[in-house]
Amino acid sequence: MAPAITLAADAPTLSAANTGFMLICSALVMLMTPALAFFYGGMVRVKSTLNMLMMSFISLGIVTVLWVLYGFSLAFGTDSGGIIGWSSDYVGLSGIGLTQLWDGYTIPVYVFAVFQLMFAVLTPALISGALADRVKFTAWALFVALWATIVYFPVAHWVWGAGGWAFELGVIDFAGGTAVHINAGAAALGVILVIGKRVGFKKDPMRPHSLPLVMLGAGLLWFGWFGFNAGSWLGNDDGVGALMFVNTQVATAAAMLAWLAYEKIRHGAFTTLGAASGAVAGLVAITPSGGAVSPLGAIAVGAVAGVLCAMAVGLKYRFGYDDSLDVVGVHLVGGIAGSLLVGFFATGGGQSDVAGLFYGGGLDQFWKQCAGVFGVLAYSLVASAVLALLIDRTMGMRVTEDDEIAGLDQIEHAETAYDYSGAGGGAARTAAPAPVAGTASKSKKVDA
Repeated sequence: MAPAITLAADAPTLSAANTGFMLICSALVMLMTPALAFFYGGMVRVKSTLNMLMMSFISLGIVTVLWVLYGFSLAFGTDSGGIIGWSSDYVGLSGIGLTQLWDGYTIPVYVFAVFQLMFAVLTPALISGALADRVKFTAWALFVALWATIVYFPVAHWVWGAGGWAFELGVIDFAGGTAVHINAGAAALGVILVIGKRVGFKKDPMRPHSLPLVMLGAGLLWFGWFGFNAGSWLGNDDGVGALMFVNTQVATAAAMLAWLAYEKIRHGAFTTLGAASGAVAGLVAITPSGGAVSPLGAIAVGAVAGVLCAMAVGLKYRFGYDDSLDVVGVHLVGGIAGSLLVGFFATGGGQSDVAGLFYGGGLDQFWKQCAGVFGVLAYSLVASAVLALLIDRTMGMRVTEDDEIAGLDQIEHAETAYDYSGAGGGAARTAAPAPVAGTASKSKKVDA
């Protein structure tokens, strides 16, 4: 995802094929945010379904505007000290020519900007799953704006911006294991430590209200993730994007099977929620590593992530933090696993010539991965907790206990996800047509 340095004689020319490919990939990544909304929306109780959908959907509005105003400039502008970027031409996307190429690539700057925008939109939406049922919508919207500005834009520069400290160190993050998943997972943990648990946590049943919605969301996420991952090579002239596409499918399948196997052994059943969660765990883990490993390595990455994430989701009950929809267990743990496994399974024949421990490269890359992983984790955890604390102390971040019990759909949005008023009941009976002659006995049985 980072710009390459080229000599003038080797300057690239615009590729219509790569440009079209990247526009399609951008649309696929955009689809992932509403897909995430369905995935999360099905996992909550009925009374907070719409609120969960809106917590994801609002990111499309807020982050898009911020990205155009200054986000792209902060993330991908000229480096300052390895920490942040800035280019006045990128402010408002106003100083960019229509056919101006992104540095070292064959696609326009506008195409790169819109592709990266979709990553910026999705990442804060991921955090929302940890906060289900208990956060004011206005407070959440403010948090998204502040978090994108103070956490996501700088971290994106660290990892993918030329001059960013992680980029210069040589941390491998093909499509967002650190910048997206560890970043969001650590942020989720930081916020829930500030706002506390849901009313009835570990006491009341809080089962998903619609597993079909969960499966639909997971399927759409899987579909969109091909654009998320394969598109991050910004073209496919050398086959690396194709490798990433294959590894995305392979690791996801392996993680789903591994999660289900663990679930069967541990709990005695193969659940649809487990299948969906396992698939997402595999997608998360292959995101940083898929351009560096072989398909066999992708199976290993997926299988390890599937088991580790399945184990991790239960930690919230042991340690008492209310990660409502397992953002920490899946995105933080899966992102860490996928990022660190690069240090073992990198073949040296994919996105770079860097080889991991199992391919004769020693532990050098592993230590670089550790630096990237724990640097992003620590910053996001602390900064997110501080932001949540400031919002909570000023405008209040949580709804009242009575509002939480009543459900956020009615309280925050004055709507309900499902309307049962016309399903059966007296009004429906009185409106029924009179029975046809010869069917009286059957009608009576139906009424009974």
